[in-house]
Amino acid sequence: MEFATVTTRNPRYHDYDGSCKIVNLDDSNELPRVAPIFSSYNDRIRPVLDAIDKLRSLAKHSELSKIDKSIVGIPVLAQKLMQIQAKSIARNFPGIVEKINDKLNQNLAEFKKLPKAMASVAEAITAFMRIIGLVKESTRKVLLRGEYDEYPDEKNMHCKARLVEMLNGFSDELHNCPQSDQARNFLMDEIKHLEEAKEISLPNFLPRTAFLSILKEKVNGISRISIDFVEKLWAYIEEVLITVLMSHVEDYHQLQLSTRRAGVNLIEKTKEKSMTWVLEVLEMEKLTDYTCNPEYESEWERLMAQKDSFMSYVNRYYPINIEGFGSVDSAYARQFPHLSHQAYDLSMRMAAYWKIVLRRLVDSMALHLQLRVHELVNQELEKEIVSELMTSSGNGFERLMEESPSVATKRVKLAGSINKLKECKEILATIMDRITTSSSRDRQY
Repeated sequence: MEFATVTTRNPRYHDYDGSCKIVNLDDSNELPRVAPIFSSYNDRIRPVLDAIDKLRSLAKHSELSKIDKSIVGIPVLAQKLMQIQAKSIARNFPGIVEKINDKLNQNLAEFKKLPKAMASVAEAITAFMRIIGLVKESTRKVLLRGEYDEYPDEKNMHCKARLVEMLNGFSDELHNCPQSDQARNFLMDEIKHLEEAKEISLPNFLPRTAFLSILKEKVNGISRISIDFVEKLWAYIEEVLITVLMSHVEDYHQLQLSTRRAGVNLIEKTKEKSMTWVLEVLEMEKLTDYTCNPEYESEWERLMAQKDSFMSYVNRYYPINIEGFGSVDSAYARQFPHLSHQAYDLSMRMAAYWKIVLRRLVDSMALHLQLRVHELVNQELEKEIVSELMTSSGNGFERLMEESPSVATKRVKLAGSINKLKECKEILATIMDRITTSSSRDRQY
């Protein structure tokens, strides 16, 4: 009989790797011998198959073979078997179809993210200008506006916050360095410079030479801190800039090297400008003692109000507490009583002015940083990238048309996978239609 050959193996599934294999898309494994759709239902089908085998033997009996085959026999059991198979397949189809759809949507999304293959120089130029636009917008967001929606979990890319932290650290370092410790060697430097600045003049005038000499020593002492900070500042900005640049050219291997080189060169040029600027600022501070800040006079007057108290303790052999300085030793002042009054005045003037110098340096550094970053992003970045692309080789845009081997391979694999998944969906839809049609026919009978 034609139904005697019913089995759980279907050659059709050998052509499409089985339902699970369709979803996993692992072509390296061997094809399954039995479609996984049926494999978990052998415990239901096997008893029916055993019954069919018994009926085959009973059908050979002379008496039993006379029974009407429409009532009992292999055809009836075979039909039952097909119904069980159809129900099993129908129950699992939605899950299989859902997995195929998920995999298909994932592959389509990845395929759309691939860079468009460029067939002409015009397309290459268009793609390059689009990349430049994306790069400029990302750098504006990260470096100028302080937005970090593109890098929410990478705190190192939250540039504005990190720069503020660096500037605060720079300020703290300046205020905590030895040159800012006013109690250290109290009046020693002042007396030394007053001794060397003596001149034929009235005795109650402070020599400006002494003040400028002390100021120059202090500024020289913080020069290294300022230079190191500029190095650290632009090293961080370079790291952020290169990260942004590479994120936009990761699919264009032709642009990666020239874009990275452009970013490094641009940061190096900008850092040299900052170095020149900070050295000029330090030199200006050494040459001129000037401020229009009224806090200088008010602070000096506040400190000078303690002069009489200090002088009354000069001849005593224990430390003296001065507001704003802490505990100081007056031993050196006792050795030069004729200069102690001028030395105290000179020290208080320097203490009041030094606060303004440090504040001015930090504020100027912040303003200079903003200016340089603004120029880098809005004026120099695009020009540097284009220049690097065109000078590295004469056919920069022609090279942009060449697709990298990795992208080409990925494109072929995704295209093949998408076609295979679509084909599988059509096959499963055909099978489901047949099952639905068969079930409807069975219900009619």
